[in-house]
Amino acid sequence: MKHKRLNRDGWGFQYYPYYQMRIDCECFHGLACLIRFTDGEANYWETPKAGRIQVTGEGMTWLELIPDNAKRVITVKYFPDNTHDEERVNYPENFCAKYCPSIWYVDIIEGVEYDEDGIAFFIDKYLDVIFTPEGDVKIDDRDELDAAHDKGELSDEQYADALAECDLILDQLCSDIAKTNSWCAEVRDIVEKRIAEGESITRCREV
Repeated sequence: MKHKRLNRDGWGFQYYPYYQMRIDCECFHGLACLIRFTDGEANYWETPKAGRIQVTGEGMTWLELIPDNAKRVITVKYFPDNTHDEERVNYPENFCAKYCPSIWYVDIIEGVEYDEDGIAFFIDKYLDVIFTPEGDVKIDDRDELDAAHDKGELSDEQYADALAECDLILDQLCSDIAKTNSWCAEVRDIVEKRIAEGESITRCREV
């Protein structure tokens, strides 16, 4: 299984601010990380309902959440504050607040560890769930999960756990995307407040 750092180095952006913090409050218990992309070209994916969606680019902010007692990394990829892509003609009006998500990408994971620099990394378990404000929902990389199981890289228990976590994500996050959006915005408000109050920053670069 691949190990992926939460600062997302390797995406082609350089010297961007990265914040990593533990949060324990009524709405969230777990690890929260925030990346502000200060440079880089915009990259897009195609989806059936939302159409062309932006996933990277200067001005975007990524919020990454790893809830306690779950095997997932939730990444919300936000447009620059108070904006969204005008090409997204079906973008829901009730999502047009300060924080406008372009897409959610949820990695199913085996666990979380920390490197020598104190930056968290997760052990990727192949399977992902992707969804958009417009209602796209996609289970991605099932073929990679199956292949890893067939090769013996994943035990029967690990394989079953990944599928069970996928079902939980679909039920807990994708069944009411507007509710998920409100929850993510609430957590981001907490993160932004702590940053404004002087939360330490790790300036990252591609390695």
